[in-house]
Formats: sequence, structure tokens, C-alpha cells
Amino acid sequence: MNELQRISAFAWHQDIAYLIGIVLLAALLLYRFKPAVRRTLANTLGFFFACLGGLFISGIVDHLGFAGAASALHELFIVAEGMAVIRLSGLFVFRILLPLVRLTPPSILEDMLVILAYIIWGMVRLRYAGVDLSGIVTTSAVITAVIAFSMQDTLGNILGGLALELDNSFEIGDWIKADDVIGKVVDIRWRSTSIETRNWETVVIPNSVLMKTKFSVLGKRVGQPEQWRRWVWFNVDYSVPPVRVTNIVENAIQAADIPLVAKQPAPNCIMMDFDKSSARYAVRYWLTDLANDDPTDSAVRTHIYTALARAGIRLPVPEQNVHVIKEGEKQDQARHTRETNRRIAALRKIDLFRLFSESELHAVAESLKFAPFAKGDAITTQGAVAHWLYILTEGETDVVLETPNGKRTLNSIKAPSFFGEMGMMTGAPRSATVTAKTDVECYRLDKKSFESIIHSRPSMAEEITQVLVARQAELHSVQDDLAEAQRSQAQQHSEILSMVKRFFGL
Repeated sequence: MNELQRISAFAWHQDIAYLIGIVLLAALLLYRFKPAVRRTLANTLGFFFACLGGLFISGIVDHLGFAGAASALHELFIVAEGMAVIRLSGLFVFRILLPLVRLTPPSILEDMLVILAYIIWGMVRLRYAGVDLSGIVTTSAVITAVIAFSMQDTLGNILGGLALELDNSFEIGDWIKADDVIGKVVDIRWRSTSIETRNWETVVIPNSVLMKTKFSVLGKRVGQPEQWRRWVWFNVDYSVPPVRVTNIVENAIQAADIPLVAKQPAPNCIMMDFDKSSARYAVRYWLTDLANDDPTDSAVRTHIYTALARAGIRLPVPEQNVHVIKEGEKQDQARHTRETNRRIAALRKIDLFRLFSESELHAVAESLKFAPFAKGDAITTQGAVAHWLYILTEGETDVVLETPNGKRTLNSIKAPSFFGEMGMMTGAPRSATVTAKTDVECYRLDKKSFESIIHSRPSMAEEITQVLVARQAELHSVQDDLAEAQRSQAQQHSEILSMVKRFFGL
């Protein structure tokens, strides 16, 4: 027992128990709150306890009578033990203490300070061992010059990393473009900067390269939120006036609720160039999440396409010389017949047209305008005056009532259905806003197309009024408008019928 005590007294200093306790406490906190450093923590703890074992071995060597070797071995493991404690202290200070006071220094600063602490610790132990440091300092000047010359690239990376951090060129979390690499900065180390791209890649760029080349910090402007301007290109035939194209597309994009598209600055549409057979346009919008560029571009293109389709504007196709034959006319006629039958089938599912004759349904079908909408588009706006009826064939919409207290979703309309009947039949302003909950396909029927039918059979006004009264009662019930809902249907019928006759001049 006395021999074990002598070995322990030589190997370990008297405060070793306190040191082990502090090390274990710091390690426990790091393990609990910082999972990202657990691997480094395990390696550091393993190294620390290996050094403790080495110190015990030095005690055994001393007990065997090899005093000189034991002293050298003991000093070596003391230095190594101190380095393990310094590494653990660096992790604890930079990962636990500084974040508590809302300080997040860069990783390169942590690395440099830890290395500096290693050097100071080594010099302290050399001084303690009786080594004259003045001679070492003189000799090290020459060695330093040789090392600096042979490690120019490494030193350039270190100094480059320090320069990037000190002048705040970019920070962790910024999106940058360096040459052909675009990505998010996730780490700045003493040798390199790590960038994560949208392709799930991590690109490691030496700091010296970043110091020598031009790079752009994306979506960053002083005093402004992070957002990046994107360009979405499309072409339209020369037969359509540019002012009409830009107004249609710009109004549609600004009115739609497209995720990740900033409201300010507002999106805009401009004509950029003249191609061989069409004019080239671009929608410019500001992206609020730089990681989702392509999906948001796709959503904007969808809104461009549907806005142009509603206006009857087709995207151009490459010009070709073709020979027209009779067979082509037959195919066009067959395609037209199929589309007309599809429209008639959609009309038969709508209560408003259940009393129409076959010829009347055919006339209405010929007058319908295809009107697709993308998710988030505003189909009708509360208070607007538009003499259109919408026949919903695919998708789902939300009916939103705008009040002084905010917006309130009244209900959803699923295909097959219709809305906007009061606007077409009476000229009344829209009573609510209808937005596309999903991608939507509609047909649009205007007053002019319907007018000839109702004039040829005036009694139809009475039949249609019954449907309008039922729809109005349903709407008032959803709106909790008890006073309006409790009015007699006869009174509502009389009022709406008068509005229909007056609007159509019956």
C-alpha cells in the first residue's frame, strides 16, 4: 500500500481529484447541450485519461529506480494533460459560456486562441523544467523564417481566414457566389471556408482563394431584409401589344399569394428583347428564402402561364413550314367537337343550367372561355364589378370575406360547381373574394354571351332567379347574416328577379 501511495504521489499532484471533477462536469454539460461536439469531446476525454494513465506509468518507472526517465516521462504527460484541459476549456467557453451572453465568435478565433494557449502552456512547462527560453527564442527566429517560407499556402489560408472574419466580408449563414459555386456559408475555419450548395454538396474553398478572387454576397443589402432578385423569362408573339402582356402578367403576380415571393419590392414584368419570332419578357421578383430558388421560379412560371391563358394569349412555338391537307381539317373538327362535348358535360352538372335545352347548352358551351388559375391566384375580388360567371371543373377555391376586423374564410367550393352568378345576372359587385386553394381549371361565361339566350326565352329569368335566391340564402347563412337570411324568400325572389330583368333589359 505504501508503494502505491509513493507511485501516486510522484505521478499525480494533490489537486488531481478537483481537476478530474471539473473536467467531467464540463464534459457533461457539453454532451448534454452540444451534440455536435460529442465526437470531439470523446476524443479529448480519452486523451485526458490516457495522460493520467501515462503519469501513473511514470510513477512506476520512478519506483523501479529510473529517476531520469521517470522525470522526462512525467513532464511529457503533464504537458499532454494540460493540452487536453485547454482543448476542453476552449470547447466549454466558446460553445457554452459565450452563447449564453449572445456572443458567437467564429471558429477560426477559437482555433487560434487554443493554439496560442498550447504554445504558452508549453513555454511555461519548459521554464518550469529549467530550460533557458532566451536561446530558444533566438534559434526559433531562424526556424520560423524557414517554416514561413515553406508553408506559404497554409499561412495564406490562416491569414485569409482572419481577414475575412475581421472585415466581416461575410458571416456564417450568408449565401455567397464564388466563381461557379453558389451556397450557404456553414463554417469558417483556419484553413478553409465550407459552403453547402442546394445540390446537397459541401464545397470547401481555401481562404487564400477567397482572398484573391471576387465573390458576391447574395440577398444582402444594408438595412434591408434578406431577399434576392430572380428573373423568370418567357416569350410572347409580336401580335400581342407589349403593354397588354406586362399589365396582365404583373397584375396577376402581384395579386397572387405565392410563397417566398416578397411583397416589397413588388414583382414586375418588363419586355427585355426582340427575338426572331417573338418578344422576350421577364418577371423580376424578390426571393425571401435563397434555398428555394427553382421551386419558386416554377411557381412564378405557373402563374405567368395561367394569366396568359386566361387572357387568350398563347406562348409562341417555333415557326415551321407545313403543308395543310384535308385530313388536318378533320382532326381540328374532331378536336373541337370533343372540347364542346366536354363543356356541355360540365354545364349539365351545374344547377343553373339544368333547365337549358340541348341547343341552348351548345350555344353556351361555344361561348365559354377557358380560364386556368394557379394555387394562390385571386379569381375574383370583393367589391369588383365583373359580369362573369365561373364554372369550376377542376380544383378547389376558398371564399374569403374581407371585413374591418380582417379576412374571414367563409367556405370552400369544390369542383364541379360555379360562382360569380350575381355579377353576371344582376351586375352586382362581388360580395366576397375567391382565391384558388389548389390549381384550378374554370370556364368563364360573360353577360354578352348569355344575353342572346335569355332574350330568346325571357321566362328563363324566372327559373334562374330561383337558383340565385337559393345560393344567396346559403351565402347569408354561412356569413351568419341572420337578418338577411330570415327575410322571406318571396321578397328576395322579387328583388333579384327585378335586378335580372333590369340588367338584361327584359
